[in-house]
Amino acid sequence: MAELTVLTDTSGQRPGAPAAATAPSRPARRRRTSRSRWALRLVALAYVGVLVALPLGLVLWRTIDQGAGVFVDAVTGPEAIAAFRLTAIVAGSAIVINTVFGVGAALLLARYRFRGRRLLDLLIDVPISVSPIIVGLALILAFGWTTGWFGPALQGAGLQVIFATPGMVLATAFVSLPLVVREVLPVLTETGLDEEQAARSLGANAVQRFRRITLPTIKWALAYGVVLSVARTLGEFGAVRVVSGNIGSQTQTVTLLVDERAEQFEPGAYQLSVVLIAVAALCIVIISIIRPHEKK
Repeated sequence: MAELTVLTDTSGQRPGAPAAATAPSRPARRRRTSRSRWALRLVALAYVGVLVALPLGLVLWRTIDQGAGVFVDAVTGPEAIAAFRLTAIVAGSAIVINTVFGVGAALLLARYRFRGRRLLDLLIDVPISVSPIIVGLALILAFGWTTGWFGPALQGAGLQVIFATPGMVLATAFVSLPLVVREVLPVLTETGLDEEQAARSLGANAVQRFRRITLPTIKWALAYGVVLSVARTLGEFGAVRVVSGNIGSQTQTVTLLVDERAEQFEPGAYQLSVVLIAVAALCIVIISIIRPHEKK
């Protein structure tokens, strides 16, 4: 009996069988991936350009267009000097408060389990969702001279909170509260407790463990949190305006002075804004430059 043979083509398919769908070639897939990548880049650049680069560019252009003389007069006038000094005091105090509290709260949330932990974690994010105007109103209700809960007692003790520097510090610290915590907490959660437990078993106390283990671990996260706090505190407007009274050369920060001059069409609004932008940008640039060298 003659042997029957089944002929197959080079693809391994029987003759007459429907051809399998040909998979796209690797170069074609690469071209599609490349086009998608470039499309996403263009969308991201357009988004950032419209929301960030264009407004900042217009402020910078208006500043340059008005000349160097106007810039010098705007940033060296008596009101501007007083506003810069007060802004430095308010922002610096709020940053110190939130740095200490932020590191402490991050350690508490990352290292311990206790009743109310989720509530504390939730409350830390409240300043992000609450309008700064409401924050200022709440501070007035709490520390106002006549209607505040604590205002009359503090006033009797000679401490004025509302329409003074302490109230401005409280308002600024409140709105920038989550920034350090949210930068430090993920790092502490990721590193775990192994190194600290080993140090404890070798006899290191809490201060030594924090200085030699915890702080080197969180130093860059802490640095970024502080930089974000600097930018946020320098630019705070709503809550500070409510609690400060906006008294020229007394309770007027740079942002309040910018708003006043912009509303009254006086020169100096663009120039003062550029100074605030430059300070925030300089902090970010410095961190970005020194971090790679530290890694190396």
